[in-house]
Amino acid sequence: MRIRALFLLILVCIFASCATRLPVEKGDFNETNLVELVKVDSTLRLDIRYATANNFAKQAVYKEARAFLQKDAAESLKKANALLKPLGYGLLVFDAYRPWDVTKLFYDITSKENKKFVAHPKEGSRHNRGCAVDVTLYDLKTGKEVAMPGEYDEMTERSYIDYAGGTEEQRKLRDLLIATMQSVDFTVYKYEWWHFDHKDWKKYRITNKPFSEIK
Repeated sequence: MRIRALFLLILVCIFASCATRLPVEKGDFNETNLVELVKVDSTLRLDIRYATANNFAKQAVYKEARAFLQKDAAESLKKANALLKPLGYGLLVFDAYRPWDVTKLFYDITSKENKKFVAHPKEGSRHNRGCAVDVTLYDLKTGKEVAMPGEYDEMTERSYIDYAGGTEEQRKLRDLLIATMQSVDFTVYKYEWWHFDHKDWKKYRITNKPFSEIK
C-alpha cells in the first residue's frame, strides 16, 4: 500500500509540474523588445493595480509599479494617447506586459464560471507576449479617472463591450476608448472594455521575465 501511495504521489507531482511549466512554442518569433511606457510617452498615467492589493486577486503580484510593451505596441499606444488629447482625455494604464507566472496564478484562483476573464496558462496571455494593455481614460483638466459602465477587473456583464447599462456618458466614453484604440492597431477583448491586444501579438513569444530584469 505504501508503494502504491508513493507511486500516486509521484504521478501527482509530475502532472502538477507539467501544469505549471512555461509553454514551449515552436516557430519563428521576433526578438522580445520590451520598453517602459512612461519612457515612450511621459504623459501616459499609471495605476498599476497588480502592484497593490487593490485588484481581484486581493494581493500585490508585482514588486514594482511599472508598465512595459513591445516597442511597436508601445508606439501605437502613444498614438492613441495623442489622438485623445484634443478631446480632453489621456490614457491611464492599469497593466501591460505580465510575466507568465502571474497569469498562472490568476487562472488558479479564478472560479470556473469566471475563467473567460483570465487566460489559460497552457496557451499564455497576450499580456505575456508584451502585446496587451489594460487602459481607461482620465480627464486632462481634473486628472481624475473617468467613470465607465463597469469597474476595471470586474467579472460581471458590466465589463462586456456591448453592455447596455450604465449612463449614456459612461457608454460614450467606453466607446470612445475602444474606437481610438482600434484606430491604432489594437483590438478590444469582448468581455473586457479595458483590454486591448496589439495586431502583432502572434509575432512574439510568451515570456516570464520579471520587471527587475527589464532595462
